[in-house]
Amino acid sequence: MIRKYVFGQPIVTNAVVMDIMKSAQKLSEAVTDESGKIKLSYHMSENDVVYGLGEQVRGINKRGFSYISNATDDPRHTEDKHSLYAGHNFLILGRAGEGETVEGEKSFGIFVDDPGEVIFDVGETKYDELVITAGGDCVIYKIDGESLKDIVKQFRKLIGQSYIPPKWAFGYQQSRWGYMNEDDVREVVKKHHGQGIPLEAVYLDIDYMERYKDFTVDEERFPDFCSFVGEMKDQGIHLVPIIDAGVKIEKDYPVYEEGVTGNYFCKDEDGKDFVAAVWPGKVHFPDVLNSRTREWFGQKYEWLMEQGIDGFWNDMNEPAIFYSEKNLNAVMEELKSMDYDNLDLNSFFHLTDIVGGLSNNPQDYRSFYHDMDGVKVRHDKVHNLYGFNMTRAAAEAFDRIAPDKRTLLFSRSSYIGMHRYGGIWTGDNHSWWGQLLLSIQQMPSLNMCGILYTGSDIGGFGSDTTEDLLMRWLEFGIFTPLMRNHAALGTRIQEAYQFSHIEDFRNIIRIRYGMLPYIYSEYMKAVLSDEMYFRPVAFDYPEDAHAVRVEDQLMVGESIMIAPVYTQNAKGRYVYLPEEMLMVRMSSLENKTCEVLEKGHHYVDAALNEVVFFVKKNHVLPLAVLEDGVKTISDIADSEYKWLGFVEDTAEYVLYNDDGVSKKYVPENEWRTVSLRKETFCSCIEDGIS
Repeated sequence: MIRKYVFGQPIVTNAVVMDIMKSAQKLSEAVTDESGKIKLSYHMSENDVVYGLGEQVRGINKRGFSYISNATDDPRHTEDKHSLYAGHNFLILGRAGEGETVEGEKSFGIFVDDPGEVIFDVGETKYDELVITAGGDCVIYKIDGESLKDIVKQFRKLIGQSYIPPKWAFGYQQSRWGYMNEDDVREVVKKHHGQGIPLEAVYLDIDYMERYKDFTVDEERFPDFCSFVGEMKDQGIHLVPIIDAGVKIEKDYPVYEEGVTGNYFCKDEDGKDFVAAVWPGKVHFPDVLNSRTREWFGQKYEWLMEQGIDGFWNDMNEPAIFYSEKNLNAVMEELKSMDYDNLDLNSFFHLTDIVGGLSNNPQDYRSFYHDMDGVKVRHDKVHNLYGFNMTRAAAEAFDRIAPDKRTLLFSRSSYIGMHRYGGIWTGDNHSWWGQLLLSIQQMPSLNMCGILYTGSDIGGFGSDTTEDLLMRWLEFGIFTPLMRNHAALGTRIQEAYQFSHIEDFRNIIRIRYGMLPYIYSEYMKAVLSDEMYFRPVAFDYPEDAHAVRVEDQLMVGESIMIAPVYTQNAKGRYVYLPEEMLMVRMSSLENKTCEVLEKGHHYVDAALNEVVFFVKKNHVLPLAVLEDGVKTISDIADSEYKWLGFVEDTAEYVLYNDDGVSKKYVPENEWRTVSLRKETFCSCIEDGIS
């Protein structure tokens, strides 16, 4: 059951798609404080668990810290950070031992539909209190359900069906800030495919543009872009360019000129186009919270699509601000007045504070305005909607430009509801082992919020990766729908072929391609049934007290559990099995072993080049049959499978397949049920579709 509570005059965010009648009763846990903010307070018992909040730091259980929905361009995702790139204001308070009551209450979900800053104090101030602080103008939804899964399913129905990318977007993808020209891209493709490493896409970061201007291509670096896109497509490679939020202020630049003439940019308090700065220097921000602007800006993607592009990633759309013109001028004036002859402690730190405070300054976000179709709104009140609406603008344009074709689209910043238009990647992480663990823990929280097409920068974006870190990250990345290796300019090059154990990297990436029938089927089931692709172990085993405590294992689809290795020099790890399971150990698609393990705690060996996962009893998964020369998904036969599973009685698997391009998701035509029966089944068998 979903109950809706309305406070003040809330802004319409378009986060939800269901029409829920406003509750006639008051939300008893909510009060209005002296500043006009809404506060919700809940008592938490000792064993209660809090799930959700999407893209945030720390564990699957969010208890013990405060989280702030305030989309922030911050590449250092350390434990002390309260905000990352998104506003995902949905959580579940899981009552102790799911199904038991605590003070007469069961588990429930809360969604705070407020696009401004929202604070979730999940037991940081007082360990037994959950306190949510929102603006005075908001909508709050409280969701009661029969289980944790049921609460999520109701929420997902409330916010609408998740985005479905083209099938090629489930293949292995390579990116780096620093592929400067056509030859750099050609080399990446040649070396992957030359080493027998499948590759589906290469990303173009900001260097492909003419002086960092959106919807342009540098003609010196890419002299015939359309022809080059075609050349790559002939090899099965999709090029995926980046699009940034800021439009460069430059005379005779068509996008800028049209934006000024059409009145499409955000305004300052005096009604002039707001001036900030990012990669190209001074920019204006398209007012994507306005429907006219969304239509105009979204249509700009058409030029790149005409060149053959069928995938995009939207970046810097919190929006990130290096500095605003107004704030920079004020800082420069203050610097001129400072005495640099002998900076003492206070004056030195003041100097670093004012210069360091230029980027993403809170005052800047209070200095410009949106026209939300006739309603003037200060940006900080709707800050978390910007990335959502930039991506919405593109997706709605794709529906006009190529209505029957899927286009890859994902974003850095997002809000609840953006999942209908595209996916996200988890932003500018680092090549740290702790960031691999963070990625594992973020996946189910993002799925709760409808964001299924997601993944992290494999190997880490910032800092220098190592061979073992990249290999372990790939072994987890096999299971994430978005599987992209991405690194920053100036860091160690980290394409898989750059390291000594190329054969191991090849085998791991080929395992991903072998598992694509399962990954794609489970993704589509999760989308079309409003389910989760990644789940905490406790969601499947709610009565198991040990499962509730598991923070580093995930359920993936209906058949398997993963327990990735995420520590340096580890030769294995401890795993908790909530029931008897089949342990599968793969060093390649052709080299695998299986062993049945009893319920309980185990130390599991896992060599650096091994992928280890666990299959539930009476469950199976399909594996594609890969020839030696497989370079892309298009090389894989989609009618021939091997089956891997743990069958004591009978197992059925519902396999989903489609053309991977069109938007025809008709279950009656695309689902096939496979029945397998064997007394004990713990190895691959050849089997047709029954």
